[in-house]
Amino acid sequence: MKRALILQHVERDTPGRFLDFFAEDGIRPEFVRLWAGEEIPNLSSHDLMFALGGPQDVWQETDFPWLKMEKQAIREWVSDRAKPFFGVCLGHQLLSDALGGEVGLVERGEHGVMDVELHTGIGNPILEGLGSSQKVIQWHMAEVTRVPEAAEVLASSALTAVQIMAVGTHAVSTQFHCECSPQSLSTWTATPGYVTIFEKHRGVGSYRHFLEQAYPLMGDMNAMAKRLYANMALINGLRK
Repeated sequence: MKRALILQHVERDTPGRFLDFFAEDGIRPEFVRLWAGEEIPNLSSHDLMFALGGPQDVWQETDFPWLKMEKQAIREWVSDRAKPFFGVCLGHQLLSDALGGEVGLVERGEHGVMDVELHTGIGNPILEGLGSSQKVIQWHMAEVTRVPEAAEVLASSALTAVQIMAVGTHAVSTQFHCECSPQSLSTWTATPGYVTIFEKHRGVGSYRHFLEQAYPLMGDMNAMAKRLYANMALINGLRK
Protein backbone atom coordinates (compact mmCIF):
# COMPACT_ATOMS: atom_id res chain seq x y z
CA MET A 1 0.00 0.00 0.00
CA LYS A 2 1.22 3.50 -0.86
CA ARG A 3 1.82 5.94 1.99
CA ALA A 4 1.14 9.66 2.30
CA LEU A 5 3.24 11.71 4.72
CA ILE A 6 0.91 14.31 6.26
CA LEU A 7 2.68 17.33 7.76
CA GLN A 8 0.30 18.61 10.45
CA HIS A 9 0.72 21.99 12.16
CA VAL A 10 -2.18 22.08 14.62
CA GLU A 11 -4.18 19.36 16.31
CA ARG A 12 -7.59 19.77 14.70
CA ASP A 13 -6.42 20.33 11.13
CA THR A 14 -6.68 17.39 8.71
CA PRO A 15 -6.55 16.80 4.94
CA GLY A 16 -10.36 16.86 4.95
CA ARG A 17 -11.84 15.57 1.71
CA PHE A 18 -8.39 14.45 0.54
CA LEU A 19 -8.60 11.53 2.97
CA ASP A 20 -11.39 10.15 0.77
CA PHE A 21 -9.27 10.70 -2.34
CA PHE A 22 -6.36 8.85 -0.72
CA ALA A 23 -8.64 5.94 0.22
CA GLU A 24 -9.83 5.62 -3.39
CA ASP A 25 -6.21 5.29 -4.51
CA GLY A 26 -5.15 2.88 -1.77
CA ILE A 27 -2.94 5.49 -0.07
CA ARG A 28 -2.59 5.27 3.71
CA PRO A 29 -2.14 8.64 5.47
CA GLU A 30 0.52 8.84 8.17
CA PHE A 31 0.56 12.02 10.26
CA VAL A 32 3.59 13.85 11.62
CA ARG A 33 2.37 16.07 14.49
CA LEU A 34 5.02 18.74 14.06
CA TRP A 35 3.63 21.10 16.70
CA ALA A 36 3.85 18.24 19.23
CA GLY A 37 7.54 17.64 18.56
CA GLU A 38 7.32 14.61 16.27
CA GLU A 39 10.19 14.11 13.84
CA ILE A 40 9.79 13.75 10.09
CA PRO A 41 10.78 10.17 9.17
CA ASN A 42 13.11 9.03 6.42
CA LEU A 43 11.51 10.24 3.21
CA SER A 44 12.31 7.12 1.20
CA SER A 45 9.42 5.23 2.78
CA HIS A 46 6.58 7.42 1.45
CA ASP A 47 4.95 8.11 -1.91
CA LEU A 48 3.17 11.45 -1.39
CA MET A 49 3.77 14.46 0.87
CA PHE A 50 0.80 16.59 1.96
CA ALA A 51 1.50 19.82 3.89
CA LEU A 52 -1.47 21.23 5.77
CA GLY A 53 -2.40 24.75 6.84
CA GLY A 54 -1.90 26.24 10.28
CA PRO A 55 -1.69 29.42 12.35
CA GLN A 56 2.10 29.71 12.03
CA ASP A 57 3.98 31.86 9.53
CA VAL A 58 6.93 30.54 7.52
CA TRP A 59 9.38 33.03 9.07
CA GLN A 60 8.62 32.03 12.70
CA GLU A 61 11.48 29.57 13.07
CA THR A 62 12.45 31.00 16.47
CA ASP A 63 8.96 30.38 17.86
CA PHE A 64 8.51 27.09 15.99
CA PRO A 65 11.96 25.54 15.45
CA TRP A 66 10.49 22.54 13.64
CA LEU A 67 9.68 24.81 10.67
CA LYS A 68 13.32 24.62 9.64
CA MET A 69 13.20 20.81 9.61
CA GLU A 70 9.96 20.87 7.69
CA LYS A 71 11.27 23.22 5.01
CA GLN A 72 14.37 21.08 4.59
CA ALA A 73 12.16 18.02 4.12
CA ILE A 74 9.97 19.79 1.57
CA ARG A 75 13.06 20.95 -0.33
CA GLU A 76 14.49 17.45 -0.43
CA TRP A 77 11.14 15.94 -1.42
CA VAL A 78 10.24 18.37 -4.19
CA SER A 79 13.64 19.48 -5.55
CA ASP A 80 15.95 16.54 -4.93
CA ARG A 81 13.56 13.60 -5.13
CA ALA A 82 10.92 15.21 -7.43
CA LYS A 83 8.16 13.22 -5.75
CA PRO A 84 4.42 14.07 -5.58
CA PHE A 85 3.58 16.94 -3.24
CA PHE A 86 0.38 18.76 -2.35
CA GLY A 87 0.23 21.79 -0.03
CA VAL A 88 -2.61 23.97 1.22
CA CYS A 89 -2.48 27.46 2.76
CA LEU A 90 0.58 27.33 5.07
CA GLY A 91 1.73 24.27 3.11
CA HIS A 92 1.56 26.38 -0.06
CA GLN A 93 3.63 29.12 1.55
CA LEU A 94 6.15 26.63 2.94
CA LEU A 95 6.69 25.20 -0.54
CA SER A 96 7.54 28.66 -1.83
CA ASP A 97 9.84 29.49 1.07
CA ALA A 98 11.59 26.12 0.97
CA LEU A 99 12.44 26.53 -2.73
CA GLY A 100 13.71 30.11 -2.51
CA GLY A 101 10.54 32.15 -2.96
CA GLU A 102 9.21 34.77 -0.57
CA VAL A 103 6.15 35.00 1.68
CA GLY A 104 4.83 38.09 3.48
CA LEU A 105 1.89 39.54 5.35
CA VAL A 106 -0.80 41.36 3.41
CA GLU A 107 -2.74 44.51 4.29
CA ARG A 108 -6.02 42.82 3.50
CA GLY A 109 -6.39 39.07 3.83
CA GLU A 110 -9.01 36.78 2.38
CA HIS A 111 -11.63 35.14 4.59
CA GLY A 112 -14.68 33.25 3.37
CA VAL A 113 -15.95 32.22 -0.05
CA MET A 114 -13.96 33.96 -2.80
CA ASP A 115 -13.42 33.69 -6.55
CA VAL A 116 -10.17 32.55 -8.14
CA GLU A 117 -9.24 32.56 -11.80
CA LEU A 118 -7.31 29.59 -13.13
CA HIS A 119 -4.73 30.20 -15.85
CA THR A 120 -6.05 27.35 -17.97
CA GLY A 121 -4.59 28.77 -21.17
CA ILE A 122 -0.99 28.05 -20.21
CA GLY A 123 -1.45 24.34 -20.86
CA ASN A 124 -0.23 22.84 -17.57
CA PRO A 125 -1.89 19.38 -17.32
CA ILE A 126 -2.45 19.92 -13.58
CA LEU A 127 -5.41 22.10 -14.63
CA GLU A 128 -6.82 19.65 -17.17
CA GLY A 129 -10.62 19.55 -17.11
CA LEU A 130 -11.05 22.55 -14.79
CA GLY A 131 -13.00 25.69 -15.61
CA SER A 132 -11.26 29.05 -15.47
CA SER A 133 -13.39 30.49 -12.65
CA GLN A 134 -13.80 28.71 -9.31
CA LYS A 135 -15.32 29.56 -5.94
CA VAL A 136 -13.07 28.54 -3.06
CA ILE A 137 -12.71 28.92 0.70
CA GLN A 138 -10.05 31.32 1.93
CA TRP A 139 -8.57 32.01 5.36
CA HIS A 140 -5.19 33.74 5.32
CA MET A 141 -3.29 36.91 6.19
CA ALA A 142 -0.02 35.96 4.45
CA GLU A 143 0.70 35.10 0.83
CA VAL A 144 3.43 34.14 -1.60
CA THR A 145 4.95 37.44 -2.73
CA ARG A 146 7.60 35.93 -5.01
CA VAL A 147 7.46 32.44 -6.49
CA PRO A 148 10.59 30.26 -6.67
CA GLU A 149 12.37 30.12 -10.02
CA ALA A 150 11.26 26.52 -10.48
CA ALA A 151 7.58 27.31 -9.89
CA GLU A 152 4.72 28.38 -12.12
CA VAL A 153 1.61 30.35 -11.11
CA LEU A 154 -1.57 28.52 -12.14
CA ALA A 155 -4.27 30.70 -10.54
CA SER A 156 -4.83 34.14 -9.04
CA SER A 157 -7.53 36.16 -7.31
CA ALA A 158 -8.33 39.85 -7.09
CA LEU A 159 -6.31 40.18 -3.88
CA THR A 160 -3.74 37.37 -4.15
CA ALA A 161 -1.51 36.85 -7.18
CA VAL A 162 -0.46 33.29 -6.33
CA GLN A 163 -3.49 31.11 -5.58
CA ILE A 164 -2.20 27.91 -7.19
CA MET A 165 1.48 27.17 -7.72
CA ALA A 166 3.12 24.20 -9.39
CA VAL A 167 6.64 22.88 -9.64
CA GLY A 168 6.70 20.88 -12.84
CA THR A 169 3.81 18.45 -12.66
CA HIS A 170 4.82 16.67 -9.46
CA ALA A 171 4.17 19.43 -6.91
CA VAL A 172 1.09 21.62 -6.59
CA SER A 173 -0.15 23.90 -3.83
CA THR A 174 -3.11 26.17 -3.19
CA GLN A 175 -3.41 29.28 -1.05
CA PHE A 176 -7.12 28.52 -0.64
CA HIS A 177 -8.43 25.65 1.47
CA CYS A 178 -9.29 23.11 -1.20
CA GLU A 179 -9.24 20.40 1.49
CA CYS A 180 -12.15 22.02 3.36
CA SER A 181 -15.16 19.68 3.55
CA PRO A 182 -18.47 19.92 5.45
CA GLN A 183 -16.72 18.07 8.28
CA SER A 184 -13.91 20.66 8.21
CA LEU A 185 -16.43 23.48 8.54
CA SER A 186 -17.99 21.74 11.54
CA THR A 187 -14.55 21.47 13.15
CA TRP A 188 -13.77 25.14 12.50
CA THR A 189 -17.11 26.18 13.99
CA ALA A 190 -16.49 24.12 17.13
CA THR A 191 -12.89 25.27 17.64
CA PRO A 192 -12.64 27.92 20.37
CA GLY A 193 -11.66 31.30 18.95
CA TYR A 194 -12.12 30.49 15.26
CA VAL A 195 -15.42 32.36 14.82
CA THR A 196 -14.02 35.35 16.72
CA ILE A 197 -10.94 35.48 14.50
CA PHE A 198 -13.05 35.26 11.34
CA GLU A 199 -15.43 38.00 12.46
CA LYS A 200 -12.52 40.23 13.44
CA HIS A 201 -11.74 40.44 9.73
CA ARG A 202 -15.22 40.25 8.22
CA GLY A 203 -17.52 41.75 10.87
CA VAL A 204 -20.05 40.57 13.44
CA GLY A 205 -22.36 37.91 12.04
CA SER A 206 -20.14 37.26 9.02
CA TYR A 207 -19.34 33.69 10.01
CA ARG A 208 -22.98 32.64 9.77
CA HIS A 209 -23.16 34.24 6.33
CA PHE A 210 -19.98 32.39 5.35
CA LEU A 211 -21.53 29.04 6.28
CA GLU A 212 -24.70 29.88 4.37
CA GLN A 213 -22.56 30.56 1.30
CA ALA A 214 -20.19 27.65 1.70
CA TYR A 215 -22.40 24.63 2.34
CA PRO A 216 -24.36 24.79 -0.96
CA LEU A 217 -21.05 25.03 -2.85
CA MET A 218 -19.45 21.97 -1.26
CA GLY A 219 -20.28 19.69 -4.21
CA ASP A 220 -18.63 21.96 -6.75
CA MET A 221 -15.64 22.58 -4.46
CA ASN A 222 -15.21 18.85 -3.94
CA ALA A 223 -15.26 18.24 -7.70
CA MET A 224 -12.63 20.93 -8.28
CA ALA A 225 -10.33 19.64 -5.53
CA LYS A 226 -10.71 16.06 -6.70
CA ARG A 227 -9.85 16.98 -10.28
CA LEU A 228 -6.80 18.97 -9.20
CA TYR A 229 -5.58 16.09 -7.04
CA ALA A 230 -6.48 13.43 -9.62
CA ASN A 231 -4.55 15.21 -12.36
CA MET A 232 -1.43 15.30 -10.19
CA ALA A 233 -1.97 11.71 -9.03
CA LEU A 234 -2.44 10.35 -12.56
CA ILE A 235 0.63 12.15 -13.92
CA ASN A 236 2.76 10.78 -11.09
CA GLY A 237 1.50 7.21 -10.99
CA LEU A 238 -0.45 7.46 -7.72
CA ARG A 239 -3.74 6.74 -9.46
CA LYS A 240 -4.37 4.14 -12.16
